[in-house]
Amino acid sequence: MDYGKILKGFRETAGFTQQELADLLNRSRSCISKFESNRKLTDIATFREWVKVTNCEFQAMVVLFGTDIFANVSQALSLVPAFIRVISIF
Repeated sequence: MDYGKILKGFRETAGFTQQELADLLNRSRSCISKFESNRKLTDIATFREWVKVTNCEFQAMVVLFGTDIFANVSQALSLVPAFIRVISIF
């Protein structure tokens, strides 16, 4: 998986330049460039902050967990109304 491309996508989705994101993450523009070109690996804390600052939590979950988790959650949520009806009987 090309994490640099993913991070760049998050940044671009948020509408930030490398310098703007670097300022928000307290990093250099060069550091951001290295992350995005896979010349430097990001640690989990930096990844988490990057996702938070770019407001790409949903996209990050898809990257980390795949789309199956969302299919399962959607399926479970569709059962909630029936579950509530059963509980209200008691």
